[in-house]
Amino acid sequence: MITLAIVLAAVIAASIVVTVLVALRSRNQLSKSNDRFNWRLPLSVVVGTSIVLVSLMVYSPYGSLPYTFLIVPIICLICLLLLLAAVIRKRPRQCLSMLLTLVGFLAASGALLKNEGALRPSLRWLLWSHRFKAEVLAQPAPVNGELRHMEWEATGFAGVANNTVYLVFDPTDSLSAAHSPGRFSGIPCKVPLVRRLESQWYSVCFYTDEAWGECSWSGAGAR
Repeated sequence: MITLAIVLAAVIAASIVVTVLVALRSRNQLSKSNDRFNWRLPLSVVVGTSIVLVSLMVYSPYGSLPYTFLIVPIICLICLLLLLAAVIRKRPRQCLSMLLTLVGFLAASGALLKNEGALRPSLRWLLWSHRFKAEVLAQPAPVNGELRHMEWEATGFAGVANNTVYLVFDPTDSLSAAHSPGRFSGIPCKVPLVRRLESQWYSVCFYTDEAWGECSWSGAGAR
């Protein structure tokens, strides 16, 4: 947890520093030029912030929170201040540059945040699937008909609204035909979502405040 907090803090700090440097450089260019469209600014802001958001998503299930409540307001404020300065100086091309930067930033951020649920597991699997596979396959074969699994992700706040996702190894690929929500052989609870990562490997999301073998309201048993 400490290492994760350090990584997140470093990413946030680096993003703020880079944003400020880009804004300062842009302001210097604005002051030197009468009225010139700066195409590098929107491109660099959109690419840079997208990389920051994806990094935060990958390393923490809460990564989008600091981005939404810290980075987004800072960048929007900087863009609006630079836009206001360009308006006061009556420089339409610079206004267009700042407006495009703001719109591009919000559009890219919105698209990534909207698809966070699919992006995060896919990227985590791409980066660390070998480690996850080794951990699951090292488990003894279950004797009760359940599938081998490990807790892949858990979110919640102080024991409230806990949501758990399991990585499941399904050697017969029976889950490939899963139409969630539902009950599936080898999984003790009814689940709302089954996502295929690759052949024989699935992420299975449980209902809030339920865990493997602890089906408080959906009930145990196969389908």
